[in-house]
Amino acid sequence: MPQLPFLLLYTPCIFYNINISHHTKLQTESSLSTQTNMVASLFSQSRYPFTTQDRCRCIRKRKYSPIVAVVTRPKIPGETHKAYNVIAVDNPQKKSVFNDSWFDRLAIDYLSNGVQAVTGLCNKKSGYEGLVEATKAITQNFHPIQQRELVHQVLDQAVPKPILAMMRTLPQSKFAREHFASFTTQFFGWLVGPSEVRESEINGRREKNIVHIKKCRFLEEGNCIGMCINLCKMPSQTFIKESMGMPVNMVPNFEDMSCEMIFGQDPPASTDDPAFKQPCYKLCNAKQKHSIKCTN
Repeated sequence: MPQLPFLLLYTPCIFYNINISHHTKLQTESSLSTQTNMVASLFSQSRYPFTTQDRCRCIRKRKYSPIVAVVTRPKIPGETHKAYNVIAVDNPQKKSVFNDSWFDRLAIDYLSNGVQAVTGLCNKKSGYEGLVEATKAITQNFHPIQQRELVHQVLDQAVPKPILAMMRTLPQSKFAREHFASFTTQFFGWLVGPSEVRESEINGRREKNIVHIKKCRFLEEGNCIGMCINLCKMPSQTFIKESMGMPVNMVPNFEDMSCEMIFGQDPPASTDDPAFKQPCYKLCNAKQKHSIKCTN
């Protein structure tokens, strides 16, 4: 099943090779060498559309913390303090283990390079760790509204335009909603982890339009509610609705790190969305490493 997106990513390269092979039959040996170099160049460009070498400014961690000491006000007897509102997650040290296939690694690097190219912020890490590091750089350097816009831009550049156009032609129907749910579970496990299709009732009929993510890989690795909302939930909802024509409501559960994607359902306004009322995690990675507020 993974062959479909893989072929889609390499379709431009295939067309280039066919076209060049046809013309090289009529050319001399000297021009053949030139065309061969051109093929290699086109192959490289089509395989990695996101180039980060010229646009990235590398992020290097400090060897030592710039904070030497923290002085606090002495506690006054009888004075009450407002408790910091946090969520404690069970077994924070027990993390999921993923054995990424070659296709998973290809997709992860593709998205990671896309994030780094759009933001201009690169890192030296590879695999999913590099992707999470690239997204953390967004939270550190951009306002929440800008964060959502940048991720939307990455998604828009990552998905081929013909695919987006084809998806928009699907009418709002049971078939379309179930198609989106099935496609998500089959091709995006590398990003969010294992998931399954579940049923719901729409207009009195049962439909398999819900994707239940058992434990979101991105939320677990990032361990930050702000990253989940601003770098996944909000930009994904907007992109899928505007670019693919399918409304979707993403409902994360910050207690067990599961999530549901309900296709065919419009998300509530930010002021009414329960996700925006969630406190920070007790062990928020972004807050600890970057000293920034992880809530939006």
